[in-house]
Amino acid sequence: MSTPSILILPGDGIGPEVMAEVRKIIGWLETNRDLKFDVSEDLVGGAAYDAHGVPLHDDTMARAQDVDAVLLGAVGGPKYDDLDFSVKPERGLLRLRKEMDLFANLRPAQCFDALADFSSLKTEIVAGLDIMIVRELTSGVYFGEPRGIFEEGNERVGINTQRYTESEIDRIARAAFELARKRSGKVCSMEKANVMESGILWREVTQRVHDADYPEIELSHMYADNGAMQLVRAPKQFDVILTDNLFGDILSDCAAMLTGSLGMLPSASLGAPMANGRPKALYEPVHGSAPDIAGEGKANPIACILSFAMALRYSFDQGEEASRIEQAIETVLASGARTGDLLGAEGGSAMSTSEMGDAIAAALTDSL
Repeated sequence: MSTPSILILPGDGIGPEVMAEVRKIIGWLETNRDLKFDVSEDLVGGAAYDAHGVPLHDDTMARAQDVDAVLLGAVGGPKYDDLDFSVKPERGLLRLRKEMDLFANLRPAQCFDALADFSSLKTEIVAGLDIMIVRELTSGVYFGEPRGIFEEGNERVGINTQRYTESEIDRIARAAFELARKRSGKVCSMEKANVMESGILWREVTQRVHDADYPEIELSHMYADNGAMQLVRAPKQFDVILTDNLFGDILSDCAAMLTGSLGMLPSASLGAPMANGRPKALYEPVHGSAPDIAGEGKANPIACILSFAMALRYSFDQGEEASRIEQAIETVLASGARTGDLLGAEGGSAMSTSEMGDAIAAALTDSL
């Protein structure tokens, strides 16, 4: 089998700093676990605009189509606020998602025990939380037609259309069920079948896919508004949550704050399988480019490292090594090590970005 290929796109702001720590972990795996990767690097976002006048060069887009996984840091910053919308840094990320047809957005919400106090919920509600939201990313109300603001009589009306085809629901449902096979074998599908025809179709197709091909998976259905309430009432009742673009946008942000720190959250966007059987994939931390601390060594690299762990699990079938990295992070946090964003009200001494990466690498060595 060919060496797994990774395209690193550090991007803007703190992106290059946190991605440097990912490279540190990749290097550790190559040295200590005999895992080899073909790693290349390119520009995206404001960095690409500065170099090429566009937020994503065509050559970079072509490279992204050819590799097994893309790792992205962050894009954007106030330097680019006055650019035309068509060349803003964020358009580079959107182009990657669109042209790679990344229809399944995976947003884990994992609460490390050492950080349970950071959540706004009671510690016993969130400690040990480990759920995954699978959000459909390329259809639904954000893309449906007709859309726009129109004149209607003596006033304007804003229109957006919720639209899903059976095939779009089928493929995202399969992504959730396949993911559940690698976890606890449980999926809760959330929609609004009580008031939306698209929700009725969503429920019907999801149930059909389940009954035909995934009968061993435990499938339940829940209205999305109740799902939001249940996430803050008893989140550990869930494992994999399957939902559409709009509800997924809302529910994943709700779940994110259960963990107490945006700097800890990775994500993945997956597409159809390539010729080698691996899905097209883009992995990125949920946090932004944080230009206010860029270049100061204050950034938390954990979300970016966890995004790489997701790549190991979902693109490279290296679940054991992904778990090793996650456990190393748990060990480091349990020791009291913190970057500035994790100090909390009690204060203390903050580690630098590179020091946190070094600590995680050391914990990996200790795990051998």
